[in-house]
Amino acid sequence: MSTDFLHSAAEDNFAHIKVVGVGGGGGNAVNRMIDEGMGGVEFIAINTDSQALILSKAKTRVRIGDKLTRGLGAGGNPEIGRKAAEESADEIYEVLRGADMVFITCGMGGGTGTGAAPIVAQAARELGALTIGVVTRPFTFEGARRQQSSESGIEALKGQVDTLIVIPNDRLLQIVDKKASLQQAFAMADDVLRQGIQGISELITVPGLINLDFNDVRAIMSEGGAALMAVGRAKGEDRARQAAEAAISSNLLDVTIDGARGILFNVTGGPNMSLFEVNEAAAIIKETAHPDVNLIFGAVIDENMGDEIRITVIATGFEQGTRVGVRRPNQPANDWAQPRQQYQQPQQPQYQPQPTYYQQPPTQHQAPPPAQYQPPQPPPPAAEPP
Repeated sequence: MSTDFLHSAAEDNFAHIKVVGVGGGGGNAVNRMIDEGMGGVEFIAINTDSQALILSKAKTRVRIGDKLTRGLGAGGNPEIGRKAAEESADEIYEVLRGADMVFITCGMGGGTGTGAAPIVAQAARELGALTIGVVTRPFTFEGARRQQSSESGIEALKGQVDTLIVIPNDRLLQIVDKKASLQQAFAMADDVLRQGIQGISELITVPGLINLDFNDVRAIMSEGGAALMAVGRAKGEDRARQAAEAAISSNLLDVTIDGARGILFNVTGGPNMSLFEVNEAAAIIKETAHPDVNLIFGAVIDENMGDEIRITVIATGFEQGTRVGVRRPNQPANDWAQPRQQYQQPQQPQYQPQPTYYQQPPTQHQAPPPAQYQPPQPPPPAAEPP
């Protein structure tokens, strides 16, 4: 057996991970991942806006909806984003083909990301990939219309992914410096998306003290439904405990991880990080979770971390039945390609006003029929004397 064949076989056995940034927010997040040197994955940018794609650092860039938008964007309209993705469905399927795991990231509330992300997710799952959505919910100051669009988009995406992580941007206001500029606030939102995706993918792609394979991650994420993500950092003598406690009490969490039945976490530190520290962090996180939690973790060495430890926690299993479709067996992606079906926009319930007593026709009073007049009868004639 030649060494070339061995090398090829080893490459084939690696999980193929693709990170797809949809729309402007997703494209910005992908650029940040590339700037941070995130490796072991293939980056894809999908947009209706030609100018945004020109600025993308992803090697694979897909402009969707040329007939509909002519490369000028979706104008903040999710319906345009959805139709653009449907128009370019063949191109989307082509760039996703062969992936074992697909991350879909976007900023919810806009046009392209909100409308197209569910179409991209549907394509990834039909091709057999473990599909994970990592998205942000807009800041409150971005307006009620954008908030409403984001909720509709999140609900649509939830039905098309294996696990969905939603990061509320308003929570970042509790972390960011009060003097931070608007640009810095949005940059932090992009960076949180990066941390979530990198924390999961590095468990598979980066050699470390404790390695996980693709099926370990699938065991947690394939039945995840809605999920939470948090990051904790610490330095110094007690850094492992402090980082773990910071993660489970993170301001990014809307609720605690008490009810989580699946937890995946990644401990990243410098060359001096010990196995004892990793075990200490795992014990703290496990104590907080559900007694029957399925907990898997990995430890990665990064020489750039110095004295710092970073713990990324993904908690899943809070709700069941949030996904549509049939669960797939753990098989290679290419063996489970399914014929594409038309994406069905979720139906909004129609409001049916309930009748009130004001709307009821008044009951007509039925008067009793008048009594027939009976004239008085004359007295009978007196009897004749004998």
